[in-house]
Amino acid sequence: MLERILVLLLLLGLALPVWAQGCPLCKTSVAAAGPEAAQALNLGIFVLLIPTLSIFLGILYWAFRHRG
Repeated sequence: MLERILVLLLLLGLALPVWAQGCPLCKTSVAAAGPEAAQALNLGIFVLLIPTLSIFLGILYWAFRHRG
């Protein structure tokens, strides 16, 4: 089981550069669009961060509560 998890993490780690290529494109397009677009992008990032942090903190809380 641990071996499968390690292989999955390795494959996900290898795929990160593929997803990271969109970041410079977003920055360039927002810089050209103006301050309203920058504010909208920042709000969108914040909105996407809320569920991610909620899930992470929920798993962390569960793990600490059920350690033993």
